[in-house]
Amino acid sequence: MEARVSDLFGSGNGHGSGSQGVASKSGNGFGVAPKRSSAKSKKAKARFSRNFKPSNNTPYLPPELKLVNPTQYRFEHLATQMKWRLQEGRGEAVYQIGVEDNGMLVGLSEEDMRTSLKTLHRLAEKVGADITVLREREVDYDSDVPRKIAEVLIRKVPDDQQFLDLRVAVLGNVDSGKSTLLGVLTQGELDNGRGRARLNLFRHLHEIQTGRTSSISFEILGFNSKGEVVNYSESRTAEEICESASKMITFIDLAGHHKYLKTTIFGLTSYCPDFAMLVVSANTGIAGTTREHLGLAMALKVPIFIVISKVDLCTRATVERTVRQLERVLKQPGCNKVPMVVSSTDDAVTAAQQFAQSPNITPIFTLSSVSGESLDLLKVFFNIIPPLSNSKEQEELMQQLTEFQVDEIYTVPEVGTVVGGTLYSGICREGDPLVVGPTDSGQFHKLTIGSIQRNRSACRVLRAGQAATLALGNFDRSLLRKGMVMVSPEMDPTICWMFEAEIVLLFHAKTFHKGFQVTVHIGNVRQTATVEAVYGKEELRTGEKAVVLFKFIKHPEYLKVGAKVLFRQGVTKGIGHVTKLQPIGQYRPSQREDEEA
Repeated sequence: MEARVSDLFGSGNGHGSGSQGVASKSGNGFGVAPKRSSAKSKKAKARFSRNFKPSNNTPYLPPELKLVNPTQYRFEHLATQMKWRLQEGRGEAVYQIGVEDNGMLVGLSEEDMRTSLKTLHRLAEKVGADITVLREREVDYDSDVPRKIAEVLIRKVPDDQQFLDLRVAVLGNVDSGKSTLLGVLTQGELDNGRGRARLNLFRHLHEIQTGRTSSISFEILGFNSKGEVVNYSESRTAEEICESASKMITFIDLAGHHKYLKTTIFGLTSYCPDFAMLVVSANTGIAGTTREHLGLAMALKVPIFIVISKVDLCTRATVERTVRQLERVLKQPGCNKVPMVVSSTDDAVTAAQQFAQSPNITPIFTLSSVSGESLDLLKVFFNIIPPLSNSKEQEELMQQLTEFQVDEIYTVPEVGTVVGGTLYSGICREGDPLVVGPTDSGQFHKLTIGSIQRNRSACRVLRAGQAATLALGNFDRSLLRKGMVMVSPEMDPTICWMFEAEIVLLFHAKTFHKGFQVTVHIGNVRQTATVEAVYGKEELRTGEKAVVLFKFIKHPEYLKVGAKVLFRQGVTKGIGHVTKLQPIGQYRPSQREDEEA
């Protein structure tokens, strides 16, 4: 069935979280016309089935019959079903109207389509949601009366600030237009061609003077339940945006220059982005750190899409050459991506749905922050793109003990010490007692959570997967550092100086051996470590695998088995995962070792 829907809409089961694709397996045949003869069915089937691979994670849903004047019992049943689908999709669902139970695209007459959409409006109102018609298509079904199928986005109006929050890391070479694009999206005003749009994003004077981002900054773009953009053009503060938005895109603006690479890697590993947006300048193409950033996102398994900026500076031939250059890189054996150039609203809807289903699909947008060309297509994409995790996975994380990763530390006048970061698991409320550490000696200190803020607006409860800042009152800032964790007092965290990791050496000029020092990135942990042993081999060369024992040189860290490891030193780079920890009780540096160090 998905194959037939995809021929018209390019996607069969809507969002990839496995529940929103209403026409998938349930065959959402809303207001279905009478079935035709088998010969005609075969003809129609042949016309609409092509090369689409349906998602395997869609649960079985009972078949629908019609949305034209349903009985009261059926209306209640449909409302319950919609509520379940919205819950599974964390507030979003896509319905396909005019599809028969077996997946045949029979379409609906104008009158039936209008009545079905009215019923869908009533259903949405009942469960507290809004509907947006994404697109309509006429289908050729050997009928004199024109017939249509439609794709509709249902979005739940947020209750108690529970908007859907997606984090997008922004990557790309220096001067590719990353900060300018974010400024245009979040401020609602086009750039003047000299970087006016990006000024509000910079955090330091030297960034304004050089025009180069050197720190990690956050910007927000909201969408209300009707799919309309909510940004600073209509709202004065972030709090107003949060109040009126039911979906929030948080952009993590990272540095493009090579000398700030450690900051960029920290942003990718620590802030757990859902997606990465690689910005490429149309006039320079793949240059500088572009390949490196693409490789980092792929190594960390962050789904990536590409934006080609500055198309107003180039001829159409130059833009097409940059697109072809990107397609060649994406199709290489190391990438194995399927590029998908987005040139219309239809393409943007299809790209958002297929991108969520398959990590291999890589949408490519071509736009300008000065002329505004194709900016709307990127906004449509952000509006429809679903979360990668479903509600069940989030529920499981929320039931675990509290664990908050400390990524930023501030001192705010009249508030005291404030930490920023991501809640990895559990639930965090105002007034909760937690412990923070590890210190240099491997200890944890007690503290109490004051107030909580998400996207610069007050929040009562923080749930797993959400980023926020927590006020700690008069807690001594000197006891805190980036890379620490705040955990529930009941948790017994594993603190270690030494750990084993299975690694792949991506690039090294000579040989990698015992005694070599590298900077290790594991989640929010960033520290220099020494290679204590390479098991089974004397040394490693580029492309080789091995299990390696690392030892931190400054202080112990809180780690977990299975965590992704990314290490670098100069041009040396490698990735892997933690396989074994040596807890602090098993190994503690002696006084003699300290003196030798």
